[in-house]
Amino acid sequence: MPSLHMDQPADYTIQVQGRLGEHWLAAFAPMTLTIENGDPLISTLRGPVMDQAALHGLLRTLYSLGLPLLLIRWERP
Repeated sequence: MPSLHMDQPADYTIQVQGRLGEHWLAAFAPMTLTIENGDPLISTLRGPVMDQAALHGLLRTLYSLGLPLLLIRWERP
């Protein structure tokens, strides 16, 4: 089983409650965004993150937007 290291890139799935506007995609590139129209509305980001510091920055950005965090999952290679 592969291991995760703090200073290496890894793929993640991150879900938040609410709509993450598509204009934010540049800030989260190269991640992809999908929005599930339901109750509640769920925005899902998927893709590579450079390292754990970048992951923390991404999560801080989502927090500052007031979007409740639902899921953070490391996608094993």
